[in-house]
Amino acid sequence: MIESISLTVIGMKCGGCEANVKTELNAIEGVLSVNASAKDKKVWVEFDADRTNPSAITKAIIAAGFTVEAP
Repeated sequence: MIESISLTVIGMKCGGCEANVKTELNAIEGVLSVNASAKDKKVWVEFDADRTNPSAITKAIIAAGFTVEAP
């Protein structure tokens, strides 16, 4: 099942930060698309819920060195 999630990410300040987040998330099996905006402090992820989940996505963003704000 295809799902999407929008997360507020603290610490993205530039295009390089956006690229780092995209690289980390695209490495997760089941992630279909990623859009990141440092200006909006947002990351949007479309994923296959049978292959990954929001927790894995959040952990990858944290591993990239950023903070995910609780909803």
